[in-house]
Amino acid sequence: MLSFGMTTPATVGGKAFLIAYGLFGCAGTILFFNLFLERIISLLAFIMRACRERQLRRSGLLPATFRRGSALSEADSLAGWKPSVYHVLLILGLFAVLLSCCASAMYTSVEGWDYVDSLYFCFVTFSTIGFGDLVSSQHAAYRNQGLYRLGNFLFILLGVCCIYSLFNVISILIKQVLNWMLRKLSCRCARCCPAPGAPLSRRNAITPGSRLRRRLAALGADPAARDSDAEGRRLSGELISMRDLTASNKVSLALLQKQLSETANGYPRSVCVNTRQNGFSGGVGALGIMNNRLAETSASR
Repeated sequence: MLSFGMTTPATVGGKAFLIAYGLFGCAGTILFFNLFLERIISLLAFIMRACRERQLRRSGLLPATFRRGSALSEADSLAGWKPSVYHVLLILGLFAVLLSCCASAMYTSVEGWDYVDSLYFCFVTFSTIGFGDLVSSQHAAYRNQGLYRLGNFLFILLGVCCIYSLFNVISILIKQVLNWMLRKLSCRCARCCPAPGAPLSRRNAITPGSRLRRRLAALGADPAARDSDAEGRRLSGELISMRDLTASNKVSLALLQKQLSETANGYPRSVCVNTRQNGFSGGVGALGIMNNRLAETSASR
């Protein structure tokens, strides 16, 4: 996973084996890193629980004959002692810095690099970037070569595990920061926009003026003081669904069909004598319905 590029396969069979092996090898390595992080968290939980029990024993709140595994199993007893993500970040950061400083001191004395270059090599190697500009163990012979290679292997293994775990914790913190920013933005947008769960009423022919009445009620004004005719008007940009339109006009459509059928068959609905004197009666179909409606309105006047 370091990809220094110093040793590469040259044959077709070697390249094919590298692809197949790398597919399972990288997946197994990631699994190993995740298990390493889980063991670190379990170790921290065990230390926190042990320190708490020791403090309780000193204060006399916990009997001296208490056994740690008597009431609960080891997994259940550690479930409530998981450390905070900030504690894990602090501990992993300190361990990574300490490990990088120790490894840089070894590389400076053995490889002859500057200390800053050694720190740079530790970060590039531990983060599995592997540029290849600085590579350890490239000389023909070293003093205590076997011990140096063993130390190099241990430093790289622990460093990669530590930095990978640190990257996971940092990604969790980044996610928490992004969620916090989104909550802040949603709170600011909620001041000018309705709540997500609040029903949005349409100000149209189905429910005319409902949004205006709700706004007037929130301001303390009397919604009945508004003109009903102005309230019932619908803006030109507002649309209503066909389902709401047919649902609201279901009765009107039924009456219209009935009146059309009666007038077409010569049985217009009866009107009062005053309406016939006005000259609005008569007609067939829609014209008859319009005449009857005009007759009713003129009679009311």
